[in-house]
Amino acid sequence: MSHTPKKTKLKNHYFEDPKPTVLTKGKFEDILIYFSRSLLGKASEEEILWDLAKNCIAKLGFVDCVIYLLDENNKLLVQKAAYGPKNPKDHTLYNPVQIMVGQGITGSVAKTGIPELIHDTSKDSRYIEDDAKRLSEICVPIADENVIYGVIDCEHPEKGFFNEYHLKMLSAVASICAIKIKTVRADKALREKQEKLLSIREEMVTLKFQALNSQLNPHFVFNALNAIQYFVTKENKKKALEYLSLFSHLIRFYLKNLEKDTILLTDEVDMLKSYLKLQSLRYDDSFYYTISLKDNNNDYMGMEIPSFVIHTLFENIIEQSVFKKQENQHFYVVFNILENHVQLKVDYRENEKPSSATPEYRQGIVQLQEQIDLLNSVKGYGITYKTLDEKQTKTKSIELMLPNLYSKS
Repeated sequence: MSHTPKKTKLKNHYFEDPKPTVLTKGKFEDILIYFSRSLLGKASEEEILWDLAKNCIAKLGFVDCVIYLLDENNKLLVQKAAYGPKNPKDHTLYNPVQIMVGQGITGSVAKTGIPELIHDTSKDSRYIEDDAKRLSEICVPIADENVIYGVIDCEHPEKGFFNEYHLKMLSAVASICAIKIKTVRADKALREKQEKLLSIREEMVTLKFQALNSQLNPHFVFNALNAIQYFVTKENKKKALEYLSLFSHLIRFYLKNLEKDTILLTDEVDMLKSYLKLQSLRYDDSFYYTISLKDNNNDYMGMEIPSFVIHTLFENIIEQSVFKKQENQHFYVVFNILENHVQLKVDYRENEKPSSATPEYRQGIVQLQEQIDLLNSVKGYGITYKTLDEKQTKTKSIELMLPNLYSKS
């Protein structure tokens, strides 16, 4: 008997119903292979879903096929692709709807993860009419390893149209689709992670150059040269040579360690001594400092800490103190060596009256908290920074907790 195609009407559009497909074992395998190959070349979820919907019609002879994706956050099924009356042309959807998980036959499948074959929808109270009422429905979850990504829902105007072969075929296709969606999402997540890491690396490089730039800041260099010139004109050659030696030592240190993520604690302490000595000379001994190291029976030789963090801290402290014109300032610096951390404590007097102005030089200084946040994000160092102001004694305490990193060399 020849088959005369029926026509399904949706407002002013007519869609010719395809010929029904008899699913023999050989046909089953052919269609499965076709689906597998067809999906392999798809690089996005949209391509996967539209290819799947259209192929359901082309190969299985279905009248209507709608693909839903699960919106996990809102517990909704969202129509993403279709073929038949719901797809008037190209990749467009007619009046797309959303279904709550657990609502209707489609929502039930999304909730339970169990496929359903409905021979007569008129006897199923869960049936939800979309664009037209149809009497049979088949619905399978797009799932892999107990994770539900969406649902394939197909309907037909004839009762009992769908059979176990259709169910078996759609379940197999849905599994392939789920694996492909999982792969696409994993690839996307990996690309986003790589892009984020690349962006963070660029930020770190920028931050390191900012740290170097703050030392090579024209104001810093100009003031350093002025200081040297001042000592020379005052015939204080000893101080001039000392200042020049310290300045050269610091510049070589910064250039040498610019690309390093970590630095020996002993080198960092030496750098700090040179930096404080240089700034003390520059500001005519307007401040003093004491540096002590408590090892608590923990060997700190070969120990490493993140580079440039301590430098940034003291650059901020010194410039702020000088700007506030704090006389006879004394910085008490203590390195406390713990088992897994290096605790740095700095105590000093703080000017009681805060200033709203910002010194020109300070505008070029790297912000310490920005640097800490970036290092914690990229390296997972867990660096902490806190301050405590004692109003009665007019003192300020700063505590910087750095990870205790041991050199592998």
